[in-house]
Amino acid sequence: MKASELRKQTDEQLTKQLADLKEELFNLRFQHATGQLENPMHMKQVKRDYARVKTVLRERKDA
Repeated sequence: MKASELRKQTDEQLTKQLADLKEELFNLRFQHATGQLENPMHMKQVKRDYARVKTVLRERKDA
């Protein structure tokens, strides 16, 4: 997902997406710890998406 796409969303949508990404990241970490993670690059992508959402929310808060 791109930051430009995230900026078009409302704060409520971003907050919901942030919660979804946090839960997905938790599940991926759990799979990684148990050796069931098939694609380790997916965890990296989820971390980046999570950071992008947090960045957009912070930009709005500071503005």
